[in-house]
Amino acid sequence: MSINAEEISRIVRRVIAEQQKLNPLSPVSAATPTVAAAPATAGIARSCKAALLTGPKTIEMREFPIRDITDDEILIRVEGCGVCGTDVHEYKGDPMKLAPLVLGHEGTGEIVKLGKNVTRDNAGKTVRVGDKIVTSVTTCGKCDACLYTPGRLNLCENLRVQGLIPDDSTHLNGYFAEYMIVRAGATFFAVNDLSLDLRMLIEPAAVVIHALERAKSTGLLNFRSRVVIQGCGPIGLLMLAAVRAAGTQHIVALDGDEGRLDMAKRMGAETTINFKNYDGLPGLIGAVKEATKGRGAHFAFQCTGVPAAASNIFKFVQRGGGVCEVGFFVDNGTCTINPHQDFCAKEITLVGSWVYTVDEYPIAYNFLRRAQGIGLPVEKLITHRFPLSKITEAMEVNIRQEGLKVVVIPD
Repeated sequence: MSINAEEISRIVRRVIAEQQKLNPLSPVSAATPTVAAAPATAGIARSCKAALLTGPKTIEMREFPIRDITDDEILIRVEGCGVCGTDVHEYKGDPMKLAPLVLGHEGTGEIVKLGKNVTRDNAGKTVRVGDKIVTSVTTCGKCDACLYTPGRLNLCENLRVQGLIPDDSTHLNGYFAEYMIVRAGATFFAVNDLSLDLRMLIEPAAVVIHALERAKSTGLLNFRSRVVIQGCGPIGLLMLAAVRAAGTQHIVALDGDEGRLDMAKRMGAETTINFKNYDGLPGLIGAVKEATKGRGAHFAFQCTGVPAAASNIFKFVQRGGGVCEVGFFVDNGTCTINPHQDFCAKEITLVGSWVYTVDEYPIAYNFLRRAQGIGLPVEKLITHRFPLSKITEAMEVNIRQEGLKVVVIPD
């Protein structure tokens, strides 16, 4: 008896369908389009690798089971995550006392399983398996900040971020893993139309967008402003790009690395200054004044975690100007200022910037789009890529300040 091609295809489809019913976790062949409607759990591993920080400079690759998610959670397959300065500080000495934990909060991934109560993201978009998402903050809804300052939920006393959650029975709490469970109450956004590189930049972009909004609240930042950006690491360069994308043209970038200053030029800096070319602070102040019509900046963003830099920033600002402190997300020490000279006599307006609000994620998304549209190469900030198995090397490269943004991609 002969069997034609159509009959063979029908038999193969029936066998595959029966296998899926018996074992919904079995992998589905990409070459078999007839099983596209297989259960959402198809192809999900039962366990996965994760990089667990167990102590100072000690990361262990562990294999953890992937537990069932609740009706209010999301399981994602991680696609990549940037290494943040906060990750590095935790790696070096665990100053926040979170270890053991799986780090990684500048990440993105693909939804592979949705709890039945999760139907829309925090922008109101319908979400489904296969969507690419990024996560934002989780607030408690009970502290004073949540109850009495709803417009500033970034000040929640119990603020949580995926990737800065101590290890527990879930284990998969951060992006430095192959899979991650997005906890109930976490905020998230579908960003399917962005490249992987831009998705990994949304979280740090939200940091600078919040700083920009804090700066704008002073009323001192506008199209004619002369602005100083001190520190041209990834945050400083994104800060520069955000200020430029917002319409400010007269931007002075200050750093000690020529490679970073070259990137600052590409990001829109009008003038770059290498502080290493000056013997002391007076010469550096003179260089900044020369670049700002002899008067100093109208506004300055301090984007380093160096106490001496935090002290110096006030010297670069003219009377009546303003400063936004962006660089100290962990306690890096104290600095010395002169209240009379630095604040009162110049009547400086100083604002701090802490994390971001959920509403600033869509703004960060549109900022990255805008930056690309005006020719700012924001995606070029990513200079190093490491597989998850080499995450320790990624941390050390970041510590040595080689390149700019270091990212980790699951193996």
